Amino acid sequence: MKKKVVLAFSGGLDTSFCCIYLAQDRGLEVHSVIVNTGGFSEEELQEIEKRAYALGVASHAVVDETESYYNECIKYLIFGNVLKNATYPLSVSAERVSQATAIANYVKKVGADYVAHGSTGAGNDQVRFDMIFNILIPGVEIITPIRDLKLSREAEIEYLAEHGVEYSAEKARYSINKGLWGTSVGGKETLTSNETLPESAWPTQVSETASRKIELTFEKGELVAVDGETLEPVRAIQKLQAIAQPYGIGRDIHVGDTIIGIKGRVGFEAAAPVLIIKAHHTLEKHTLTKWQLSWKEQLSSFYGNWLHEGQFHDPIMRNIEAFLADTQKMVSGKVFIELLPYRFQIIGIESNHDLMSNKFGSYGEMNNAWSGEDVKGFSKIFGNQVMIWHKVNSEA
Repeated sequence: MKKKVVLAFSGGLDTSFCCIYLAQDRGLEVHSVIVNTGGFSEEELQEIEKRAYALGVASHAVVDETESYYNECIKYLIFGNVLKNATYPLSVSAERVSQATAIANYVKKVGADYVAHGSTGAGNDQVRFDMIFNILIPGVEIITPIRDLKLSREAEIEYLAEHGVEYSAEKARYSINKGLWGTSVGGKETLTSNETLPESAWPTQVSETASRKIELTFEKGELVAVDGETLEPVRAIQKLQAIAQPYGIGRDIHVGDTIIGIKGRVGFEAAAPVLIIKAHHTLEKHTLTKWQLSWKEQLSSFYGNWLHEGQFHDPIMRNIEAFLADTQKMVSGKVFIELLPYRFQIIGIESNHDLMSNKFGSYGEMNNAWSGEDVKGFSKIFGNQVMIWHKVNSEA
């Protein structure tokens, strides 16, 4: 009997190569699986399934992780206002963790001898997948054909052609990965430090030109309504994305440090994630104290970086999630935003928990809770130790 291998399959060039290579060159029984994290329509999933069977897999499965992806990961990225290097909402990094975990569970279900993925030897995904498989299914051998054979995209296309599979070189120019939390775009321009992606490379073209005002409603840190329509968080993200992405909002190129120690660039479009994080952060600035905001910023930075590096299953992540969730008890209210081509403006917020309440006075005006004499005394006491330090050391 042939040994079983579960292949993480997307239907793209790399995993198409893996299908044929694993079955014909390695003599394995290939069971492909695609993990949907909100980036595929039903029609797209059906096309991918057809492609998998045309490439000769023994079975193909779709695992829908969209809801768990939100509940176990995205929710905490929102709570933490996580933007890697103040730019990138971790569109792919977070998604890969969810996908690798789901694939590991599928390997257990199938009882496979091997697990395979199409990562190259240059990026972050190889580490994320390998590490999570080593953590969750340590007895299963990992096969990585593209990395092990050091293949170029041209060599993969040639190999497929030799096995009767046509793959457009034009289609292979850009690598696009779409999920609930944004779409990444990689191409020859992102391999340089001085070029940007052409307009045609972006999956969503700019079609909206008139300004539009929208209203986002948060309840305990979660987006629960868009323009007054109450929605489950996943649906709210999808609706906001449909509204805002045609403005070209949330497009950027992220420059970061890969897990393996080299710099990398990737383009992304993530209108909903960027708007949600900026709106949520604005609401927090009104409803949380300065030390809540300060500690959140520090822990969120660590959380985002550790997640980016694939360390989702480290128990410290559950500890930080508990802290982040606890900070959201009063983060409820509405945020008003104006959308314009390629940009947006946060107009303001409304919240019953707004700490800018005029009951306690207005900033820069008259305060009702203390007198000028109180402030004079407080100012002396607050700077007392620093005054002593300067006095002692200036006389030394």
